[in-house]
Amino acid sequence: MVSDKQFQQYLRQLSLNNVGESGQATICASHVLIVGCGGLGTAASMYLAGAGVGRIVIADDDEIELSNLPRQITYGSNQIGQSKVTTLASFLKEQNTDIHVRAVKRRLDGHQLALEVSLADVVVDCTDNIETRQAINKACVENKKALVTAAAIGWNGQQSVFHFSKQRTPCYRCLYPFDEFDTATKCSESSVMGPVVGMMGVYQALETLKVITGLHNNNQPELKLFDGLNGRWQSLKISHDEACSVCSDSKKTAGIKNDPIYSK
Repeated sequence: MVSDKQFQQYLRQLSLNNVGESGQATICASHVLIVGCGGLGTAASMYLAGAGVGRIVIADDDEIELSNLPRQITYGSNQIGQSKVTTLASFLKEQNTDIHVRAVKRRLDGHQLALEVSLADVVVDCTDNIETRQAINKACVENKKALVTAAAIGWNGQQSVFHFSKQRTPCYRCLYPFDEFDTATKCSESSVMGPVVGMMGVYQALETLKVITGLHNNNQPELKLFDGLNGRWQSLKISHDEACSVCSDSKKTAGIKNDPIYSK
């Protein structure tokens, strides 16, 4: 159960009938891996830290740039040139002294990515390149870890939750077969409205807390699409690609191509 200090600190959350003290205790004991400390990662990590997630691991190899500031709101102009992950870790520790934050100052891949994913309860993908997104998805499938992913470009956002720990389910590659794309769109090459990125990052935090407390719908995953210009949401079911090279039994290459949206 929670301590007296935690009870007071998280009173508004644990007062929810479907959370309670046991739910808050689960949040406080949880371990979340956040890959990427840009607009999505800063927004998601702030609310996960505020909610009391006991162990947060953040990973990124980038430094703060002037163009980051409109949407990566944990950083200030006096921190330009500093490490994003180190700066964000300090911010989160000051925000909530009740949690443990570990910073990984590198791009996760290979064995270290697999290790970090295996240790986490939930993985939050806040990255901005297709190679890392594909690797995170594969690591989550192989380690049967829940994956919360989001992206934003222009006025639009998207978000999905994959419960690999619960049942055989479509994966992110079923939705976007990244290895079949001839070209890639990078964060630095795309326009975006800052609050859209923040909304998607906060939404990732919300969905992560629902996964941790067992309140998330574990049925077929959906692609949530946000139209920021018109303020509209749309939900689409994600179908399993029986030829997916990551999650299908056949491990064959998929043949359906889509246009991905990359996170900022």
